[in-house]
Amino acid sequence: MLKEVTPLILTYNESLNIERTLQSITWAKKIVVIDSYSTDETLEILHSYPQVKLSQRKFDTHTSQWNYGLEQVESEWVLSLDADYIVTDELIAEIKELSIDSSIDGYFAPFKYCVFGKPLHGTLLPPRQVLFRKAKAIYIDDGHTQLLEVKGSSSKLSGFIYHDDRKPLSRWLWAQDRYMVIEAKKILETPSIELSLGDRIRKQKILAPIIILFYCLILKGGILDGWHGFYYAFQRVLAEILLAIHLIEAEKLKT
Repeated sequence: MLKEVTPLILTYNESLNIERTLQSITWAKKIVVIDSYSTDETLEILHSYPQVKLSQRKFDTHTSQWNYGLEQVESEWVLSLDADYIVTDELIAEIKELSIDSSIDGYFAPFKYCVFGKPLHGTLLPPRQVLFRKAKAIYIDDGHTQLLEVKGSSSKLSGFIYHDDRKPLSRWLWAQDRYMVIEAKKILETPSIELSLGDRIRKQKILAPIIILFYCLILKGGILDGWHGFYYAFQRVLAEILLAIHLIEAEKLKT
């Protein structure tokens, strides 16, 4: 199936990540990249790969950006990747053996989160539907990010994708702060009965950071990863604290 697959990537100042992602998909005849007017060396790196078809679009929402990207894809199948994803050889071999005539319209792949290149024992990232038929797919808004809807049947792949983000803490904090403003709005505007258990806990503000620390270090085995595991756990705790602060701020501004 590999010949029928086009990787699709969104970028914005991803010079510290994008090279590793591109190196993992050099098998692709064409790679569609939608860039949000990067100001670092991202464009220079992208131009060094002849199979990259680069388009630039001013960022408004992840959903709009992804759907615009789908319009640029000409193949039947799309491999949707963030700019800090690395496709493993095992996953590539698995995709290669898939039949394009199958009744399956989308495939979920599991993730391994990396801290400075080291894969962790566990992650909060659930499997994501990354491989799908373009004609059956559309992105919709879901809090601070997007949700892919594939009309048809789906299956699971066993090969992993590595999530290996090497951007500095300052960039991570900038992104998380933006994300949590949107996430707080979603949680406060959604009726409690429609919220997931996780979001109902997050809405209480106090418990979520404590639960996340325990979940990452103990239930997900982060304590076995040494300082890499603690680094990841502290990141997730900090993200939940940011969300709690934005929830408090949003509630107080209403009064």
